[in-house]
Amino acid sequence: MTQPLTTIPDPYKTHLNICLVSYRSNPHSGGQGVYLKNLARALTDLGHRVHVISGPPDPQLPDDIPIQHIPGLDLYNPEDPFRIPTLRELSDPVNLLEWIGVSTMGFPEPFTFGLRAYHVLRSVRHHFDVVHDNQSLSYGIWATKRIMPTLATIHHPITVDRNLAVKSVSAFWKKIKHLRWHSFLRMQKIVSRTLPRIVTVSECAKKDIAKDFRIPLGKFRVVPNGISTDLFYPIPEIKREENRLIVTNSADIPLKGLYHLLHAVARIAAQQPIKLVVVGTPKKNGGIENLIRTLGIGQLVQFTGRIDHDTFVRQYARASVAVVPSLYEGFGLPAGEAMACGVPVISTTGGALPEVVGDAGLLVPPGDHQALTAAILDLLGDTGKASALGRKGYCRIQEHFTWKKAAQKTVDAYREVIRDYR
Repeated sequence: MTQPLTTIPDPYKTHLNICLVSYRSNPHSGGQGVYLKNLARALTDLGHRVHVISGPPDPQLPDDIPIQHIPGLDLYNPEDPFRIPTLRELSDPVNLLEWIGVSTMGFPEPFTFGLRAYHVLRSVRHHFDVVHDNQSLSYGIWATKRIMPTLATIHHPITVDRNLAVKSVSAFWKKIKHLRWHSFLRMQKIVSRTLPRIVTVSECAKKDIAKDFRIPLGKFRVVPNGISTDLFYPIPEIKREENRLIVTNSADIPLKGLYHLLHAVARIAAQQPIKLVVVGTPKKNGGIENLIRTLGIGQLVQFTGRIDHDTFVRQYARASVAVVPSLYEGFGLPAGEAMACGVPVISTTGGALPEVVGDAGLLVPPGDHQALTAAILDLLGDTGKASALGRKGYCRIQEHFTWKKAAQKTVDAYREVIRDYR
């Protein structure tokens, strides 16, 4: 049922009451967590009132941004993964649905979080002018759309992740496992088509989402992410180390392309000294660890594990080159963060990465370790060229990618949605 006319939000208000909804937003890794934390901060700095509804883990927002935590089973908690819920927990029907979904190799969290979020939102709908969903695209968001102005951000089409994951394995049962895991996509496609506006972070993501989710292009508003230049910045007093590469993803996920970078490192090691610093921790006895052993480059690859932010920026300062080997990115935060630190970047042309890097880095085809090898050797062998690209990348970020600009464009989309709702 639609709200009474007297409570319909006014799109012309100077300051809006905004509810950001996000089901899993790790503030230390993953684009969704970085997006939530920085957009909430930038919207608040513009004078808007922001309230966050979040599932686990804690996004760790500043004290001036109120947050309502929605408890769930949190079965993906790295401290206690896939734990067995208590009978008391399973007496809740939503918890039971979540447990059944995980037990059958699915990923039910977007669905169950959406149900819990809708239960909260319908009781406080008069408090907000607009609800902004951070890619849960759940049936709960579909229901919310019917009682208050609602839009969503889709960072990139998860169909790309699914297709690459299925392609990366040969065993039939493993393909079925990946298809089952990504079965939440059917819900996300259905819900996204009903929303009046979709915010996405690049022109590339817009075209791919429109195609894979069958959403009209006119519904999209492209709002590039910002880069937190107060967190990512050059440290000129730290000297860059020769032949030292840095990559910020240790995942076994094929989409991130670390496999191809490791092959490039092995090829380079046959010609000259090389060291690769990988920010993160690999899966124990997973594909990455196995490949490193097969290639015989264990002594050349250092995994940092989880590190604090100061250490992270210092790792960038010590690196000769930052490499972003992803097969696809809806935006490409790792590239932007490295550029903000003044590090010369080598990136693939996968997805939206060329929109971020522009002419301020070297671009190679995704999945081509020979081209990656050549680009790395080029920059390691020409420090003048590398330094020039580092400076150019820094200036590009300062000019084009700030969270203030992202927040201003997002507010424009809010006002459109509110006008449509009226």
